Amino acid sequence: MLPEPTHEDYMRMALKEALRAYDADEVPIGAVIVADGRIIARGYNLTERLTDPTAHAEMQAITAGTEFLGGKYLRDCTLYVTIEPCPMCAGALYWSQITRIVYGAKDEKRGYSTISSKLLHPKTEVIGGILAEECGSLMSEFLKNCGRI
Repeated sequence: MLPEPTHEDYMRMALKEALRAYDADEVPIGAVIVADGRIIARGYNLTERLTDPTAHAEMQAITAGTEFLGGKYLRDCTLYVTIEPCPMCAGALYWSQITRIVYGAKDEKRGYSTISSKLLHPKTEVIGGILAEECGSLMSEFLKNCGRI
């Protein structure tokens, strides 16, 4: 029998999505949603391609996950995302009633926690810092190459 995947294993899957964004010249954030030990949704930033400021990785994953489950709630699901969600995504995650959010690197400028931890549903568990260095390095490299830092 295979060992159960860890938070790090799922975050590596989210990092693969972030690399897809990076390769497409999008802000490199990736996300996966897991239910019952299985990835049910994936997403990466598509804001440039879709010319849509709401096309964040989390939003793409939420849409795919709720479609997969056939309802608007993501109860008993975990979102793995490479960078701390922004306030917009935190609001959408609130309404989805997602059970757990696991993120890689903290976003000191635009992360939801810079405004309030109350943006998430009160029952949502949050775990931060999983593969934070790898997740943050990818973002830093992208921003450096774009001349944003």
